[in-house]
Amino acid sequence: MKNAVKTKTHDTLFLVFFVVMTLVVLTLLELNKNALTAWAVCFALLGLYAFLRQRFLRGRHFYLRLAALLALLALLSQVIWGVGRPYKLRPAVEKSGGMTGVVTLQSGKIQGILTEDGAVEVYAGIPYAKPPVGELRWRAPEDPEPWSGVRTAVNFAPMAMQPRNSEIYNSLSRIIGFHDYEVTLDDNFRDAVSEDALYLNLWKPAGAQDKLPVLVYIHGGALQTGQPWYGDYRGEGLARKGVLVVNFGYRLGVFGFLANEELAAEDPNGSTGNYGLMDQVKALEWVRDNIAAFGGDPENVTVAGESAGAVCVSALCTSPEAKGLFRRAIIESSTASAPVPQHSFRLMDEALETGRETLARFGAKNIAELRAMPAEKIVEAADTNHHLTVDGYLLPVTPYEAYRAGVHNEEAILHGFNAEEGTPFILFDQGSLKNYESKVRAYFGEYADEVLANWTPATDEEARDMWLQLYSAIYFTHGHYCLSRQDIRLGVPVWEYFFAKENGRLSAWHSGEEIYCYHNIPADSKLFDESDRALSDIFSDYFVNFIRSGDPNGEGLPIWAQSRDGTQLLLLADEQKMITDPCLAIDAILDRMQGWED
Repeated sequence: MKNAVKTKTHDTLFLVFFVVMTLVVLTLLELNKNALTAWAVCFALLGLYAFLRQRFLRGRHFYLRLAALLALLALLSQVIWGVGRPYKLRPAVEKSGGMTGVVTLQSGKIQGILTEDGAVEVYAGIPYAKPPVGELRWRAPEDPEPWSGVRTAVNFAPMAMQPRNSEIYNSLSRIIGFHDYEVTLDDNFRDAVSEDALYLNLWKPAGAQDKLPVLVYIHGGALQTGQPWYGDYRGEGLARKGVLVVNFGYRLGVFGFLANEELAAEDPNGSTGNYGLMDQVKALEWVRDNIAAFGGDPENVTVAGESAGAVCVSALCTSPEAKGLFRRAIIESSTASAPVPQHSFRLMDEALETGRETLARFGAKNIAELRAMPAEKIVEAADTNHHLTVDGYLLPVTPYEAYRAGVHNEEAILHGFNAEEGTPFILFDQGSLKNYESKVRAYFGEYADEVLANWTPATDEEARDMWLQLYSAIYFTHGHYCLSRQDIRLGVPVWEYFFAKENGRLSAWHSGEEIYCYHNIPADSKLFDESDRALSDIFSDYFVNFIRSGDPNGEGLPIWAQSRDGTQLLLLADEQKMITDPCLAIDAILDRMQGWED
């Protein structure tokens, strides 16, 4: 009797463990985005175990059943981590409305695809340069090879070579950060990644067009990660409002920003460390030479970017190599305009030292040996090679120094930042009463006492909020204050915004504004309500007006006053009105720390 009770207890425990294990396995399969093959194998193994347990293991010795269960667990883990997902190119549209007509470019003929309603033409994966592989790794981009026949442009090209997070990490970030995770079998594939990634994508209003205003967008990602096909900033939303939108991939990490004396010596302009920035100039040149074939106006180009993409736009605004390639600039949530840019930027001495460390890291004696190494081996060096470089060619001096000398390329500028820029970067390292003072002293040094006297938290919640404000100002918002004053001094019209809209997704975190200003809020999303959609209409109208004419204002829109001294911002939230920059107090301290001169 006692043995029977014990056996029954063991059976119950094994059954509970089996059920829990099954749920965990199914959850991991979904979060890891495994292929259907892996799902089938796991179901088969679970079914086989259930069959064996019923026929052969029931009532057997405890340790035999435990060994069988552990063996099953080992097999399941091998399937989950081993089978993985197939690589796949993202389609340019989810549901096709048919093919476009044929467009003739300098390199050959292409044909794109229509959105389901036929309102927007999309051309994806158009080469704007030769693949930067082999001997072309760490060289200036060259013209693409011409092709014969009609090239079908219906899939986005692979994203540029970059370190990849696990799919479980990506899924959890969608759940915890974006709140927009969907359980579906439609995304059970791995996005293709390649060194061969110099391709661009284009969205335009369908049909014959002429003299369309053009927006060229540069994606962010700390110059280490990112891709041009991400839904928040795809071009479909603005194309529906009459703008021709172009975005593209460019070299990232060690492939885009390695600096080395050998590379400088072999470059005809003595440049090194800015290959990704060279790609961006090349893409702008492609637009100049080809955009009229789509009905775009090569004389009416605006360049835009967010985060590290905004840093790149900020640099292009003072690069002699970008002069004449665009008229206006849109800069979101970062610049390189402060006396000491806080991220994605460095001087040549630091760049060359990092380059030497990179060669040593991989045991390479010279660039030839590093060029011969597989991209998959050296890609992890993105953690140190992800900064623009003052190379004497694309960037003869820092943007701050260029503006002081009166050098700039933009005729007008629209830029701004979000209320909680720093939140995702300090999510797991927030301020508290315990660490607040040490954080302030670590950054502000001799200015720390002044900061602590003016930002003095009494609770952990206040410490979190104050450190978020300070962190956001240090790394994101102060550069915008610098940029406004620089352009105003040079007579460039400036419009600046402050995005503070709450929603069910990212709210006013870093990058939270993009889905609004590019007019891409999904119609069926429950994370946004009618107030969000109304703001998106307004924000994107401002963008369209600025892209078209250099002034964001237009009929039916709240007045967006031009900035006169860098302190006036347009609040973009449930209401839209002009406000005073909320960061001026900390900006004044950062000005003195960095040696700002009017």
